[in-house]
Formats: sequence, C-alpha cells, structure tokens
Amino acid sequence: MNYPVTGMHHITVCASGAQEDIDFFTQVVGQRLIKQTILFDGRYAHYHLYYANANAEPGSVMTTFPYKRVPGRKGSGQIQATAYTVPKGSIPFWVEHLDRHKVSHGGKKERFGQAFVRFQHPSGLELEVVEDANDKRKGWTTDEISRDVTVRGFYGPVLSVREVSEQERFYTEALGMKKTGVDGNAHRFEIGPGGAAKTVILLHEPDKAQGSWGFGAGTGHHMALEVGSDEELAEQKGIYEELGYTDCSEIKDRNYFHSIYCRSPAGILTECAATAEGAFTRDEPYTELGTHMLLPPWFESRRDEIMAMLEPITVPESNGPVKVEHAVPLSRRVDATFVGGDASKN
Repeated sequence: MNYPVTGMHHITVCASGAQEDIDFFTQVVGQRLIKQTILFDGRYAHYHLYYANANAEPGSVMTTFPYKRVPGRKGSGQIQATAYTVPKGSIPFWVEHLDRHKVSHGGKKERFGQAFVRFQHPSGLELEVVEDANDKRKGWTTDEISRDVTVRGFYGPVLSVREVSEQERFYTEALGMKKTGVDGNAHRFEIGPGGAAKTVILLHEPDKAQGSWGFGAGTGHHMALEVGSDEELAEQKGIYEELGYTDCSEIKDRNYFHSIYCRSPAGILTECAATAEGAFTRDEPYTELGTHMLLPPWFESRRDEIMAMLEPITVPESNGPVKVEHAVPLSRRVDATFVGGDASKN
C-alpha cells in the first residue's frame, strides 16, 4: 500500500513568555523566526510563532504558542522532546554553547548509535541536538552558531507512551511507518528511507502519568507529518476511518498549509499537513520572514484589540537583522479559502 505521508512537516509546542521563547529559539537553538501570527482558534489572542532553518523548509519548522498564564502538565501521551540534527562531531560545541547560555542539559548521551544532548527551554520544554552526518539541509547561522555546527532541521519527535503496541499499530498500519529498532526503552519508527525528518522515537514509560492534552506552558501540543496535497489529506483521512480511527478532523485551512488532526491511541495529537502554494512566503517575502505581525483575514478588523492583548516583543537583530516591534504593516492577505467543511471565524 502506498501511504501519503513523506516525513515531518512541523512540531508545535506551548512555551511560556513570548520574548523568552523568541530569544531562546533564535539565539540558543539558532533557528530563524519566520512567522509572527496568532492562534486561529478561540476567543482570546495568543501568539503563534514559527521558527525554521535557512530555507524555511517543512521538516525544520518549530511552532510555539506562548501560554504564560496557563501551565501544562508534563507526562505520557505527549511530545517529550523535539530532536534536531547537527553535523557529525559538533556535540562538543553544543555542550559549550549551552553552558555559555546557562541552559540546563544532560550532557552527551547516545541512542541508536547517535550522539545527542538533551536540554531545556526556559518554560521546561525539552529539546535535543542529534549528530547526523547525512543531513545536508542548510541551517540558519548566527554570530555564535556557524554553518559547520548549526541545526539543519528536525531529526524527529521523541514521544512518551505508556504502551507501545497500539501506537505501533497506528504508525505502521495507518501512516505506513516501519519499525527499525529498539534501544532500551526507545522504539524507532521511520518513514520511507528514514533518517532526518523521517524518524519518530517512542519512549516506553509505563509508570508515567498521563500528561495534559490542551494548551499549557511547558508541554508539547502536536506533531505534524507532511503529505503532498489536499487530495492526499483526504486519502489519509480515508485510511484512518477505514481502520477505525474515526477521531479525525475535517481539512482545515491554516493559511500556510491545510491540515487534518487525529488523536492517536497513546493520546498524542497527530496532524497531517499539505503545504499551501507559496508556503511561508505567501504573505511576506523570504527576505522579510518573521518581521511582520500577520493576522488571519477574519481577525484583521480587530487588529488594535488583538495587539493590546499580546505581550510586546522584539526580534533580536541577529535574526534579521531587522528589529521588529508592534508597529508593523498590516497583513497582506485579505481573503480565506476553507476546505473540507471548515468555516470562517467571522
């Protein structure tokens, strides 16, 4: 059977403060801020921030919801950590870099024969850098992080589960992944040829309590897998339903991609996303990515009200090198296309 999923698309987590999140991902992780917008759902405004590698490629895109006033509960059934690839031999740099920024980390470790370091975001989110000699994607660079050590994009999510068997069935039968290894309590699943942006790690943690599923600071929210088109999203939805995974959304317009969401057996929310035409440059040029506050069309008339709800932010000059605050141009997008039953929020 041919499955639509080709790899990772993005990963979404809930941070705490917006400014500390921007500072951490742009200065410590070394990604480029490529999009400032807001959560499309709900009654209250929350930032939705996007970070990526130099080419803003799917498979490198971390998105965050800063939820400072709402704490999450870490546990099983969640993204435990997000792993990025870095060049072979660069772990010593990363240990020194994290120490210089006083970032808590666990030192050099090994899993499936690959060296990695796990470290903490200020909100308690966990991330990893994993050495991978085969990943040739172009990383973003900063004054401190050069091209020979920069993160290339995702290796993949590291997920905590209380039971492996049903989650394994979901990955292999509904998404077409292959199980390619076990290392202690770590179970590796790969998409196609595997490797960078095509790998998911399950950590079997049977005694860990269930974590929260909603938005909450310090917790992962969902992982997103890439498919090629809206037609393939519909095909994937059909595969879910044929196998009895009926908790799948209609296709939703997320402006930069269209998506379906399904709650997997272990509780981890799994999105499939098809990149829209123009991707992240559809409402601002590549040279200006991340420098405008872009609202969905149905919220544009409420811009002043929305901006008053949000924490003022400044993008570090090293990210642009453009310094950006709230006095920015309006969103260039003035219409919205909804597919598969989704509806405007007017």
